[in-house]
Amino acid sequence: MSENRRPQVSRRGFLGGAAAVAAATAVPAFAQAAGAVPAAGRPNILLIVTDDQPKHTEWALPKTLAWLADQGVRFTNGHVTTPLCSPSRSSVFSGRHAHNHGVRNNKASHALDQSTTVQKYLKQAGYRTGLFGKYLNSWTLADNPPHFEEFALLQPGYVDAQWNVDGTVQTISGYTTTVVRNRTLKFLDKAATDTRPWFAYVTPYASHGPRTSEAKYAGTPVPDWNGRPSVPENDRSDKPAYVKNATGTLADGRTVRAEQLRTLLSVDDAVQAFKDKLQALGQLDNTLVIYIGDNGFSWGDHGWTAKSVPYRPAHEVPFYLSWPAGGLGAGTVDDRIVANIDIAPTILDAAGITPGAPQDGTSLLSSRSRDHLLVEWWKQGTATGGVPTWSSYVAKDKQYTEYYDLTTDGNGTVSGTGQVKFREYYDLVDDPYQLTNKLYRATPSDEQALGIPALATRLAADRTA
Repeated sequence: MSENRRPQVSRRGFLGGAAAVAAATAVPAFAQAAGAVPAAGRPNILLIVTDDQPKHTEWALPKTLAWLADQGVRFTNGHVTTPLCSPSRSSVFSGRHAHNHGVRNNKASHALDQSTTVQKYLKQAGYRTGLFGKYLNSWTLADNPPHFEEFALLQPGYVDAQWNVDGTVQTISGYTTTVVRNRTLKFLDKAATDTRPWFAYVTPYASHGPRTSEAKYAGTPVPDWNGRPSVPENDRSDKPAYVKNATGTLADGRTVRAEQLRTLLSVDDAVQAFKDKLQALGQLDNTLVIYIGDNGFSWGDHGWTAKSVPYRPAHEVPFYLSWPAGGLGAGTVDDRIVANIDIAPTILDAAGITPGAPQDGTSLLSSRSRDHLLVEWWKQGTATGGVPTWSSYVAKDKQYTEYYDLTTDGNGTVSGTGQVKFREYYDLVDDPYQLTNKLYRATPSDEQALGIPALATRLAADRTA
């Protein structure tokens, strides 16, 4: 994947010149950012990962935005590299694409090499580490998550759920986002007497289905929504078969959206509680906070009301960052293409740690910028129907997607011919809602004019890099 950079600048200054990045020269994909740890010492790390949260959910997060966006950095081109829970979370942990970390579907969580994770590097470097909420799909609840000193691991659910708390499986009564909040606050409280820097991985189940809201938010009115041109897109003749057969409606999208927003109101309360606690502890300034959704979700776009597809609502996510002691506390908009694979490199860069394993992402504390991103997804099993395996070249102005004759088993092992079965190309400037597939009935000369041969070559290279 090609990347560019300007000459290195200070962390306090790099964001102001982000627009100039495009004129720079190429660097290796695994190059690490330079820069010293702030004088205050290694930062604490608060990493918040929500579940199935798409963009355009800001209404539910006023407190989160007031802290992390208005007083931090709002990334307007935030993505995940696989729009599915466990592969995405494994990319967060490892800084690697799914084809490199091996967790290609939700059944393959144990394929992740735990020695390559950010929590391993931080614990090894003396950080106090904690996990509160969802971990990895298909992870056995009784198995303790490696490299976390304290944990309350959630068996996904919203009310009176099963948890593994520091090695003991138990039922905890109440709403799970509240449990996540309180367990995290208890972990943070220990910073008053434990002088080690800490890493808290905080992962509420919101806004995943069945999208059960906290009792106090049940039925809360949400702003009206009249859809967008892709909802539901009546003419899908240029789309692959699974999209042609999709049945999601505007009414379906409205229902999903309203339910997601109500669950996120409780997340917003939790984030405010974290801020208040850090302020009381005197640790607000030197805590690096990152907030991201593990994947997006379609609200009836192209008839689809789920994730797992190469369309923008499924892989674009909210992405915020704050670190006042690192110069990232002023309220800035950053339009670089950034992704979940950039989180581990950013955290390790801030902590002054060099990873022992290669990473596909790059530190957001540097001035580096990519011109496109590889997004990929694998079909699990050989049953007829569903979303085929695909990969996609995603840039700001265009997106090129190939679907393949490939499937994976529960271990993430790939089989099939690899033959390209269908292709899509969208001009994201003139067609941001991906309504017109320019490869539908395209001639060879049309493809040449669109630059398809070069895009196909680049995509092939990205898939093996």
